Amino acid sequence: MQNKSYLIVGGGIVGLATAYRLSERFPGARVTLLEKESAVGMHQSTHNSGVLHAGLYYAPGSAKARLAVAGIRQMVAFCREERIPHEICGKLVVATAPEELPRLDELLRRGAANGLKGLRKLDAGELRAVEPHAQGIAAVHVPEEGIVDYRAVCDRLARRVQERGGRIVTRAKLERLGKTPRGWRAGTAEAEFEAGFLINCAGLHCDRIAALAGETATARIVPFRGEYFSLRPAARRLVRHLIYPVPDPSFPFLGVHFTRRIDGGIEAGPNAVLAFAREGYHWSKIDGRDLLDALLFPGLHRFLIHHAAMARTELAQSFSKRRFCRALQRLVPDLAPDDLEPGGAGVRAQAMTPAGELVQDFALLARPDALHVLNAPSPAATASLAIAGHILDRIAA
Repeated sequence: MQNKSYLIVGGGIVGLATAYRLSERFPGARVTLLEKESAVGMHQSTHNSGVLHAGLYYAPGSAKARLAVAGIRQMVAFCREERIPHEICGKLVVATAPEELPRLDELLRRGAANGLKGLRKLDAGELRAVEPHAQGIAAVHVPEEGIVDYRAVCDRLARRVQERGGRIVTRAKLERLGKTPRGWRAGTAEAEFEAGFLINCAGLHCDRIAALAGETATARIVPFRGEYFSLRPAARRLVRHLIYPVPDPSFPFLGVHFTRRIDGGIEAGPNAVLAFAREGYHWSKIDGRDLLDALLFPGLHRFLIHHAAMARTELAQSFSKRRFCRALQRLVPDLAPDDLEPGGAGVRAQAMTPAGELVQDFALLARPDALHVLNAPSPAATASLAIAGHILDRIAA
């Protein structure tokens, strides 16, 4: 493995972490990373909430659970070593209705089973003592969760890869991919690249890269945009920690919540609406190919039929700040619409099956000369260094 040459497609945080782990574990390996944008980390890696997820939600034994728990510890250690801005500020998952209490207890059980430390359940009074403006009848406190500057993480990973001899090529959109007697030949508009082993970390385009490599997709990336509001400076006093709702099992996403930012701001969101482009951070961004891919996919039709009420609600919240605020007021009643100003947005690289079900776990497809990361939504940024180690283990196996 040490003497192989590796071609990584995708310069997001998972691709960068994979290049970093390769150069760390196998200093003799020749590593080339192709990124279609002018810089690394331009999409999911930095269009997110900036949260360090500890692994509370995920089914014990799943790849998400194992890699999130290992990943947050590896990421925090990396940030400490590299002096990257981060803070372990803790998170509260708040139950606002009696029917949520069994689900809250299940989260507590899952977190303990996954190895999280310091979890504790709070009653209403204890919740108020920790988060005075939050409303709930109970909560789980997750002290290991935090926030980080993922832009700084991406830039530092890229620098370390290059210092160890790795090559990062930007403005290098993959257009052609073919097999050779020694591995792979990849073509961009400007150049050709050859390597013995291919690693697909293309995120929002991972299914298309897999298709270029000759794979038949069993799932499709369907882009869901998550939109945020920011709290105006005068309203930031309302939130001390990360404040999340108890997940609704009938809702395929977490629901709107409050997250602190490493720059001192507070974000509220995200919702979930179909994006008209895989990198469509606003309604005005439309990509004909991306939109047609989504609309012609039977899985999306089945998903929207099954979650019709949710889709209508999310769409309404996208166009109405008052409706968006109403959803947030379940957690922090003192919040007012005037406390919110437009924030950023991200697009989830979420794989969906033809049956209309979201792929819940991380999904890797390993071949003798290639490995494709086919589903790596949140908490992939937090878990990226652990995912990279897992990728190397799969390649070695």
